[in-house]
Amino acid sequence: MIRKLLPYAIALMSVLYIFVIPAEPEGMKLFFKLIPMLLILTYANLLCPTARQPKHRLLLLGLIFSMCGDGLMKWFVAGLSAFLIGHVFYIASFSRQLRFSWKRVITILPIALFAVYMGHRLVTALQDSGDSGLIAPVLVYITVISLMAWTAILTGNRYAIIGSLLFLASDSILSWNMFVSDISYSGVWIMTTYYAAQYFIASSLRESSPK
Repeated sequence: MIRKLLPYAIALMSVLYIFVIPAEPEGMKLFFKLIPMLLILTYANLLCPTARQPKHRLLLLGLIFSMCGDGLMKWFVAGLSAFLIGHVFYIASFSRQLRFSWKRVITILPIALFAVYMGHRLVTALQDSGDSGLIAPVLVYITVISLMAWTAILTGNRYAIIGSLLFLASDSILSWNMFVSDISYSGVWIMTTYYAAQYFIASSLRESSPK
């Protein structure tokens, strides 16, 4: 019963954080920001079978580090590092569920082209703003999240695929808005796609068993 109700609670708390909770005080805003992720983590935990395999534990660790990243984003590099570790755990989890096909393998091409384009635009923007020290961590992050999206596609798991692509979209909007140019209603777009991404990644545990 709790598992059936959690998706509604996740949606409600996400909408509450995005559209209702004011930016100040900052501590309250951060508290409500973490609630949807805590609910998503609980939901993922309930979806796991009793006899957990490494792929289940790794995905849960990815969610935990993502939640840590949410709490640390005030300190950009620290938050980025936490999300980077989270993506590494997602990659490790998805890598244990691969179902190869040529159609899935060649999706590396559009993902790589998008990563190269984003990397070029962000590097140029960082150089122009004098933030060259962020170039290396940003490029590493783009590489890892792109690899995460590709490994999700290679699983053939529709929840993992949707979640990973939404995550890629969310972080692309965030980085573009931070470093390249302002995007209207960026906060709404970033957090909507982010919470949806994490929900779908957690939901991928529904299909974690080989068919």
